Amino acid sequence: MGEIRSFKSGNQDEPPPHGAMPRRLAAIIVGDIASYSRMMQADEEGTHVRVKRIERDLIYPSIVEHHGTLVKTTGDGFIAIFDSPVEAVRCSIVIQQNLIGRNAPLPKHSRLEYRIGVNLGDVIVESDDVYGDGVNIATRIEGIAEPGQVYISGAIYEQIKHKVVCGYESLGDRKVKNITDPVRVYRVLPDADAVGKTRSRRENALIFLLAITVLMMATGVLWYLLAQPGRMGEQAAAPPTAPVVSPVPQPLPREAAKQTPQPSPSLASSPSAPTPAPSPSATPVREPEMIAIRGGSFAMGSNEDPTERPVHQVTIKPFSIGKYPVTVQEWNECAAAKVCGFTATGKDDAPVSNVSWTDAQQYVAWLAQATKKPYRLPSEAEWEYAARGGTQTKYWWGDKLQPGMAGCKDCGELAAEQPAKVGSFKPNPFGLYDMGGGIDQWVADCWHRTYQGAPSDGSARTSADCSSHVLRSGSWKNDSRYVRPSNRGGYDTGVRYPTHGFRIALSP
Repeated sequence: MGEIRSFKSGNQDEPPPHGAMPRRLAAIIVGDIASYSRMMQADEEGTHVRVKRIERDLIYPSIVEHHGTLVKTTGDGFIAIFDSPVEAVRCSIVIQQNLIGRNAPLPKHSRLEYRIGVNLGDVIVESDDVYGDGVNIATRIEGIAEPGQVYISGAIYEQIKHKVVCGYESLGDRKVKNITDPVRVYRVLPDADAVGKTRSRRENALIFLLAITVLMMATGVLWYLLAQPGRMGEQAAAPPTAPVVSPVPQPLPREAAKQTPQPSPSLASSPSAPTPAPSPSATPVREPEMIAIRGGSFAMGSNEDPTERPVHQVTIKPFSIGKYPVTVQEWNECAAAKVCGFTATGKDDAPVSNVSWTDAQQYVAWLAQATKKPYRLPSEAEWEYAARGGTQTKYWWGDKLQPGMAGCKDCGELAAEQPAKVGSFKPNPFGLYDMGGGIDQWVADCWHRTYQGAPSDGSARTSADCSSHVLRSGSWKNDSRYVRPSNRGGYDTGVRYPTHGFRIALSP
């Protein structure tokens, strides 16, 4: 975590003073609260306090976590700049996803919902503000966004379309105020599957309308035929010996209704329709290899980072934990059973990635049901106890970094685009692999910034309104300080991220 660098509030309409005007290419986030004036009128002090709490607890930390700089707050909004378009969009998604959790228990008229616009542009940077069309376009995009949504410009989209695990819906070219050329705008869908769902809903709506049209046409033809008394009379008066050519029978209205095209399966499985619970697979399920941990007491945490304090004594009960992180092959069995939300790519023996905490819980629930064993995510205390392997040093192998012990950015291995296969580095004294580096690993606990109030019995620290959860281990993209067993971080519960995976635990 770095320090928050905040510029003083400035007026975007005032020109910057003459002199040197440093410029830079930046991804700009502009956020604004919908219906702010109405909420201030209804409860001025309460709304102000809530906004400041969100800025302190969510906006600022998210910007810092994604390596951005807060430019200013504007009473009902904020402006931030980032070197990376990818981090700017990820930050925006995390903010909106966390706000969903915060707003869930509140009545609709009391919810603080942000509109967010993101643009990439060349801006003028001063000591207390930023200027330029890049900022203005981001502001205009935010102005047309719906509450709770992230809209991005075409410039941002081109930079992130193959890098951020989410979906995009093109809204076409938009003419925005005081900008000469139209701006291509996209709506961000945090779940990549939402793109297909959106298209499916549209296609099903068209099918339904087509079915109604066909039914109306059939009814009209039937009415026309029944309304021809002369033709029907001529047929009735025909001599018995004359051959009678019967017209093709027309369906009665009730029969026509029976022949109405049925909705496609995707419509029947829309969110409003009940979905039957999946049944366990008839074939044997591949269970991850487990290591039994005897349990014991240890000093949890460290004084190297404020989030790892205070150091406190914890007693762990016996349990088992995965020898490796869950692999692509193991995950895809759950995906094939139609329980886990996506099919993972990569080699079978690589750790599964792009997994949200919610995804990980789906996997352990499926595995527990299929095997009739109490599989779960480990608690944060269990994970650290297992990662230390009975040691209390900075790393499980000692106080100094050694090559060949973990997969991280400066751990002595060449940088890679993906984590190494599980078990590529040495195991710790408990026989566990990749308990540091390789892949970030979800645990069961809700995220808290310190250990104040943490349980001492090794149980998970949970709550019903938890919107972010704890990650351990660090990944191949992090430096060595993340590999420490005491290192911890938090991330939004429902957001997938390319370096996030997990391992499982099993109660006795």
